[in-house]
Amino acid sequence: MPYDESVPPTRRRRTLLAATAFVAVCLTAAGCGAGDVGGGAQAEPRQGGSGTSAPPPSRSAPAPERTSASPTPSAKPSKSTKPTGGGATGPLSGRTVVIDPGHNPDNRLHTREINRQVDIGTTRKECDTTGTSTNSGYAEARFTLDVSHRLRTLLQAQGAKVVLTHDGDRPYGPCVDERARIGNQARADAVVSVHADGSAVGNRGFHVILPGPVRAGAADTSKIVEPSRDLGTRIAGLFVRATGSAPSNYVGGNTGLDVRKDLGGLNLSTVPKVFIECGNMRDPKDAALLTSAGWRQKAAQGIADGISSYLNG
Repeated sequence: MPYDESVPPTRRRRTLLAATAFVAVCLTAAGCGAGDVGGGAQAEPRQGGSGTSAPPPSRSAPAPERTSASPTPSAKPSKSTKPTGGGATGPLSGRTVVIDPGHNPDNRLHTREINRQVDIGTTRKECDTTGTSTNSGYAEARFTLDVSHRLRTLLQAQGAKVVLTHDGDRPYGPCVDERARIGNQARADAVVSVHADGSAVGNRGFHVILPGPVRAGAADTSKIVEPSRDLGTRIAGLFVRATGSAPSNYVGGNTGLDVRKDLGGLNLSTVPKVFIECGNMRDPKDAALLTSAGWRQKAAQGIADGISSYLNG
């Protein structure tokens, strides 16, 4: 890929190479094939968010930068930021996983607040975005909460402590810098931000976004680049197996992986973290999957399997 993202070897090097080999095998094996999802695709992840919930933009890019901003209203802390689960014994006992449901169903009612600029280390960007939607109006924020709830249940069953950055229980947000801070403060063993994309018809499939090497201002990803790649590679391979979806046919060169340096949620993270764009809400075939409760359960299973594989090393 056209990135100069090389980093020094770490003690995870062997597991990383094994995970990369697993993805290659999984993408070519009959049991991991894409079925009807074919060249599955999603729109290129938005610059710090997932586009807008109103129909058409072919991409879910955030609104243009604004200089006007209103202070964040004081809101009660989200109850979702408290760890849940972890009482059960299992392979993930003693591990903490943070799930970050992309966007917020009520962001659309607080456009001034979410357009407020926040520092992401390399620049300043919108606090959050509204997210995209299917042409029939199924919002990305609803999708991400549903998959996140399913994912939480699966991880708790394995004994993990699970923290959600929000649970639709706050008026908007949280902002991208706070989303990163929640994972950092939890000292999470892994963080996954759940999204769906909003690209052109014909763009299909999923992709996992990995942090690139960034060192600017409050951002320093030097310690998380390689473990995050390991986490993301495992999620990509096991997402294929669980869902039958193919890697994106428009982002990542059919690898299912993309490296970004412009997302505050990754730049400001001090713990291993990735984003996953589960499909393209603007493509009718992908939208049919994303709106299916059965497929969303498979998506949650694939993400959970990837997290478990990473944490169990």
